[in-house]
Amino acid sequence: MEKYILQNQESFNLEHIFECGQCFRWNKNSDGDYVGVINKAVIKVKQDKEKVIFTGECKNSNFKDLIRYYFDLDTNYSEYKEKLSKIDNNMKESIKFGEGIRILKQDLWECIISFIISANNNIPRIKKIIERLSATYGEKIEFEGLDYYTFPTVERLSKASVEDLRALGLGFRDKRIYNTTKMILNKEVNLEYINKLEDTNRMREELLKLDGVGPKVADCILLFALKRLDVFPIDVWVRRVMNDLYIHNEDENKVNKNELQKLAEDKFLGLSGMAQQYLFYWRRELEKHA
Repeated sequence: MEKYILQNQESFNLEHIFECGQCFRWNKNSDGDYVGVINKAVIKVKQDKEKVIFTGECKNSNFKDLIRYYFDLDTNYSEYKEKLSKIDNNMKESIKFGEGIRILKQDLWECIISFIISANNNIPRIKKIIERLSATYGEKIEFEGLDYYTFPTVERLSKASVEDLRALGLGFRDKRIYNTTKMILNKEVNLEYINKLEDTNRMREELLKLDGVGPKVADCILLFALKRLDVFPIDVWVRRVMNDLYIHNEDENKVNKNELQKLAEDKFLGLSGMAQQYLFYWRRELEKHA
């Protein structure tokens, strides 16, 4: 059993991090802890006042290094919040709701498949599909008497037929997952090359070649796997909050995505991705508790 304790960490709240729509492998226990799978590790995270305690089973990597990288612990999120808070009161209020959000540095391959699955889907169903996919094609890791599964490798998932994927409940996404897996396996889209690129637009162009990856999914991957903070993924919640706060169109469905992108680019000072997370979490939590 590995253990790592984080003392006096600002901008770290388990619920804010895991319930803001950026990841699907984490589940909350009855005691408020979260358990999830990162690469080949099963991690339990517990928050106790000023301390964050990580315990887990970890294969093939240094536990502390894995935690620090995945949770982006060497980035000062207070600077992001200070910069965004100065924009207007709307941003200031949204940050109060999600002050503990951090952008997780997720594996690019896993993030691609996860967000293809997320298209026209809800979070509980996305999680169940990914769990079935992992249990079928991933590796088993035992932790505290329970079985967990790593996300399948490209090679392992490439063994699945369209019919195999359909049997896991993927619906119309089965062919997209199948085709994208083959493209990545055959290096038609090279993930190592994408990781090395510095220009966000070039990264996006490569991702958009993949079956099932449209502009919104591409922007989610850019933000949640590649930490490109200049992107602004737009879903129904983000469109709604941006319209309510800044555009004021009587029919939010008529708000143009290009208009939203341009507004975010002009307004959020290169931190559109962070602004999107605060606004998304704020609006969804307000409606959840209305």
